[in-house]
Amino acid sequence: QVQLVESGGRLVQAGDSLRLSCAVSGRSFESYLMAWFRQAPGKEREFVSAIGRPDGNKYYATPLRGRFTISRDDAKNTVYLQMNSPKPDDTAVYYCAANPTGFGPNYLYPRGYVYWGQGTQVTVSS
Repeated sequence: QVQLVESGGRLVQAGDSLRLSCAVSGRSFESYLMAWFRQAPGKEREFVSAIGRPDGNKYYATPLRGRFTISRDDAKNTVYLQMNSPKPDDTAVYYCAANPTGFGPNYLYPRGYVYWGQGTQVTVSS
């Protein structure tokens, strides 16, 4: 059974930085497509970023490119999301997601992932 556990969410002021972590239990993590999504109150869950294997290519939602950085440490079975200069609009529950079969055509959508974490709350104050 694959389990994803997010951490690092907290209350921050606009302009501060924070890093989210997602620890993954399960075999063959190094082959998983890993992603971050977020969901604000009253809104649909939206794609934030993904990182593939074996190419290691990174994908970002266009408005977030340049402020957020995704990375992974296969030795630790962990994926990270570095959030720089967060804005109040970034306030949401952030979810980690995994697709064990790797990159696929639905990588921008929640239906493209099999496993999900419970989410971690990020609140950005102005």
